[in-house]
Amino acid sequence: MSTAIAITPSSRAFISDNMAGASEQIVQAVADAAVGQVLPYGNDPFTDNARRRLGEIFERDVDVFPVSTGSAANGLSLAALTPPWGSVLSHPGSHINTDECGAPEFFTNGAKLVGVPGSDSKIDPEALRAAVRRRAGDVHSVQPSVVSISQATESGSVYTLEEIRRLSAIAKDAGLRVHMDGARFANALVHLGATAAEMTWKAGIDVLSFGATKNGAMTADAIVCFDPVLAAELAFRAKRAGQLASKMRFHAAQIDAYLTDDLWLQNARQANAMATRLGDGLKAIPGAGLLATPQANILFCRLPQQVTEGLLAEGYAFYHDRWEPGIVRFVTAFSHSADDIDQLLDAVRRLAF
Repeated sequence: MSTAIAITPSSRAFISDNMAGASEQIVQAVADAAVGQVLPYGNDPFTDNARRRLGEIFERDVDVFPVSTGSAANGLSLAALTPPWGSVLSHPGSHINTDECGAPEFFTNGAKLVGVPGSDSKIDPEALRAAVRRRAGDVHSVQPSVVSISQATESGSVYTLEEIRRLSAIAKDAGLRVHMDGARFANALVHLGATAAEMTWKAGIDVLSFGATKNGAMTADAIVCFDPVLAAELAFRAKRAGQLASKMRFHAAQIDAYLTDDLWLQNARQANAMATRLGDGLKAIPGAGLLATPQANILFCRLPQQVTEGLLAEGYAFYHDRWEPGIVRFVTAFSHSADDIDQLLDAVRRLAF
């Protein structure tokens, strides 16, 4: 059962970057795509443009499958990477483990999700080294088949390029494929100052769930496949899952505009900068303790109960007490301004004293 939340002014909305609207350039691109007649099911110039732009940023030919949700991107990607008797190795706190209502198990026709622990919501290499070999070849057990890495993670941490390469090497040495859940791909990328190629296929990633919705798009994410062998299967799986949109041009137009003139990177830099500004401000307020310095656009902190209650009473929206009492999560978006952050800090400071 869903919980209805009243519409919140953008300046006070910190529940999720999904609360933000869409960039003007993307809205305009959708309006432009509504004019005229083009072939359906991705056989249109908008989809060609999106595919070309993704090829440019990844510095190679890629197979691209626009989808309507990140859950569909993750589920379909994992289904192409593991058999039903396989297992998906990921951090216990990953989105596929905690927030997708069994979608990966559904799309894979029963593959098992196996948690691999590690600090900062990141898989520990030595724990993974053990997991990729556990009961391999034993017909009584699911078989380790794919490693899924969240970039950025659910707690806002970011894998370094060396960490991705190391985890990928462990997986590949054991014969496993590697998937990246990039719901906040751009936020992680700008934090590292890396290229999209360096953070994916050059580091061993086979398939990427490329997120755009959280960072300025309306209703579009994409599966980016770096292994041509998997492309045909992904095409059929996307159709069978209802993700081959007849008017694909509207998904593709969003992705095309998202990548044009580095809009996606500008949006991510803004969201990350606002999280950093918020974190720096909270450090100076007695009683407001950061759990970790934000690396992307997610910040966890500890607030006194009266501060949390006061913020809620003033119309601020954010998750609290979901993880443990007193723990609050703020998520900043591309649409937040420095003034929005400063007003939140002023409110925390006033309520704390």
